[in-house]
Amino acid sequence: MAHRALSRLCQHSRCVRQRSLASQLQVGASSLDAQSAAGQVSGLDSQIRLLCGNCNPTVHSQVQSLSRSFQSSALLAGDIKITVPSMGDSISEGTVASVAKQAGEAVGTDDIVLQIETDKVTVDVRYTTGKPGKLKEMLVKEEDTVAVGQDVAIVTEGEDGSKPEGNKEEKKEEKAAPKEEKPEPKEEKAQPPPKEEKPQPPKQEPKPSEPAPSKGPASGAAAPPSDKPKGKPGRPERRVKMTRLRARVAERLKGAQNTYAMLTTFNEIDMTNIMLLRKDFKDGFLEKHGVKLGFMSAFVKAASDALHLVPAVNAVIDGDELVYRDYTDISIAVATPKGLVVPVLRNVDALNFAGIEKAINALGKKARDGTISIDDMAGGTFTISNGGVYGSLLSTPIINPPQSAILGMHSINQRAMVVNGEIKARPIMNVALTYDHRLIDGREAVTFLKRVKDIVEDPRRLLLDV
Repeated sequence: MAHRALSRLCQHSRCVRQRSLASQLQVGASSLDAQSAAGQVSGLDSQIRLLCGNCNPTVHSQVQSLSRSFQSSALLAGDIKITVPSMGDSISEGTVASVAKQAGEAVGTDDIVLQIETDKVTVDVRYTTGKPGKLKEMLVKEEDTVAVGQDVAIVTEGEDGSKPEGNKEEKKEEKAAPKEEKPEPKEEKAQPPPKEEKPQPPKQEPKPSEPAPSKGPASGAAAPPSDKPKGKPGRPERRVKMTRLRARVAERLKGAQNTYAMLTTFNEIDMTNIMLLRKDFKDGFLEKHGVKLGFMSAFVKAASDALHLVPAVNAVIDGDELVYRDYTDISIAVATPKGLVVPVLRNVDALNFAGIEKAINALGKKARDGTISIDDMAGGTFTISNGGVYGSLLSTPIINPPQSAILGMHSINQRAMVVNGEIKARPIMNVALTYDHRLIDGREAVTFLKRVKDIVEDPRRLLLDV
């Protein structure tokens, strides 16, 4: 509104001097808008209409006065707004999960001011637009819903904390003064006889309501009801609001059950050879690549190979069409304290074992630290979930929409197996493939899982492509 009114003043000004002053006033107002001084330009439209009536010395003086007030305010204002950053193409709002800075605290460049929890990730809101300063005001609190671009805090640029301490001391002195004055009226109140007013009936009425929470023995009628809600001390309950991430996960998983025709096929993998491979090369692998050799890299490479062998598992239904993806972006399910997140490994078929392990470690760390972004989880054509790290023996994983299948890994246990006519103890892992039967036939699902089994049991197949 201010800019439009000032623009009209520039257009209707009848002399060069007035036009120049109006231009200066417009510049001052723009700086005020950027520094949270929009309140000082309220009602500017009516003032401009009065100023534009005639071009005379009185108009000049009024414009000069108004211009000086804007310019002085602009010089005094050193406030910078912190706004909610973009949180992804499909996310427009979130909930304030925690507030890291309070009013009066020092704020440095790239400091986290607060965290916003969305349907998919937790986003850090940082102070990045100015010099270090002091947090003047926090505009939101925990559990508030905020939108992208919304102002959440105001920072006074350049203040180092010495000034607020002085202000606080002055405020304390000011507060101390009234405290000294308060006992005086108390003494005056002590002079009139309050004892006569205490026995009055209106003061006896609130008393029965007070003993319910605190004065149980004061009244026999109030004691039993206060004991009834506390009659189960050994069975406490707590109600905690569901986080956005947990609610979104619940919605997506239930949606998958309602939409997909899910079926699960199982198999078992002898982990003897891959465990020997890991034992023989783990030290050299760590020394050369700086990352430990785990089992996930073998399963990811096996799944990538199987996806090329059975393209239907890597496809998806889109309306009345089938979309076949000729690339493999594999999602890895990671459990975090705030819920399940599924970061994506891009172009897995172009990565070796070391590249896969490094990518998994980096994404896992970001997920646990809460710094994972929407881009890290966008896409994905297939998912691998490793419940074996928690000791799961067997499960039927739920498909991660809009994908069409998910591979479930489980714990490794020694079992009696027949090997070349002899019974031997072997480390066996159960694996499960849940797939959308609308798109993937049973033959294709079994072929896919059998290919994963063959590669993990004998990784040399990847070298020979057999």
